[in-house]
Amino acid sequence: MKITEVRATPLFLPYKETYHWAQGTLAGAEVVLVEVESAEGVVGVGESMGGPDAGIMAALVRQAGSRFVGSSPFDIARLTTDAYKACFAAVGTGSAPRFAAQVLAGLELALWDLVGKVLGQPVHRLWGGAVHPEISYFGFLQGDTAGELARDANRAIDEGFSVIYMKIGRGEAIDLDNVAAVRSAIGGRRLRLDANEAWDVLTARRMFGKLAAFEPEFVEQPTPSHSLEALAQLKASVDIPIAVDQRVFSPSEVYEVCRRHLADVLVLGLHETGGFLGLKKAAAIAEAAGVNICLHGVYETGITTCAANQAAATIPNLDDGNQIMVQLLEEDIVASPTLSPQDSKLPVMTGVGLGFELDRDAVARAAERYRKRVRSAS
Repeated sequence: MKITEVRATPLFLPYKETYHWAQGTLAGAEVVLVEVESAEGVVGVGESMGGPDAGIMAALVRQAGSRFVGSSPFDIARLTTDAYKACFAAVGTGSAPRFAAQVLAGLELALWDLVGKVLGQPVHRLWGGAVHPEISYFGFLQGDTAGELARDANRAIDEGFSVIYMKIGRGEAIDLDNVAAVRSAIGGRRLRLDANEAWDVLTARRMFGKLAAFEPEFVEQPTPSHSLEALAQLKASVDIPIAVDQRVFSPSEVYEVCRRHLADVLVLGLHETGGFLGLKKAAAIAEAAGVNICLHGVYETGITTCAANQAAATIPNLDDGNQIMVQLLEEDIVASPTLSPQDSKLPVMTGVGLGFELDRDAVARAAERYRKRVRSAS
């Protein structure tokens, strides 16, 4: 079996409402649909993150994927390693592992989907099988004002979520008003906060002191990811647990954070680690250090939801409140299965490959939306 073609299509999928976080606002998700086809006509489907521009990312996916043509789709580790060396390590500054992971993740997902379809198995069985029959998610609050967030918290509670997650880092007064409103709405349920690198050490210490009254389970990535020393200073001086996200994209970064005892929880995702192989390596290092993994979500469709669900099923040290993002979309491009958690849980996907059926009409609409965005910006 040989790969004959790799396709990459930029898409735009609008959100139901504006997404607010420490770094700004977003109207929707730009992604790249990745398709890898074999000589027998079997098509594996994945997706890469579209930022900073889905058109540029699609071109890079095609460039890397062109090196796969003529090879066996089963040679996943070799193909992705060679693509990194040729398309990133050998050009430019000679090193771009984080950016390369974002490009190569979609190709790796598509290869696994193809291999799973050929073998007639869900991909989690190719990694030793599931250790969890279902994956638990947190209720991810959306809104701008304290009132909007409190109303969304009530919605999350009604839908059965026991772990509630919200964005902070938008300014002291806004953060404290928003967190107070959400805490009042959710009562004693578990509350997680994500500052997304918004604070220096002094600000973080002050905010941790003020947020302590609301009993957060953890604060995620409070300081800039480029500085382990800032994280170390903060960890040594506060009592609220810290989750680390943007600092741990690679196995080596996970090792260093765990070695220095800088995180109580690690937040990891397929697109940051470059796919299943990188995620499994990183999770195993954390497991050896006794640290749990919280599954990360990005600007994505149900393709990543299904892939991440299967990857998570194989991780022994998985957290009981993981991130899911597909519910933010006005329209998904996955026709089945249903990806709305029931009582905060989804069963592990059992369909072959990554376990989904693509909605080609929705893909066409998303591709046209991207083209319109490009035309309107030019």
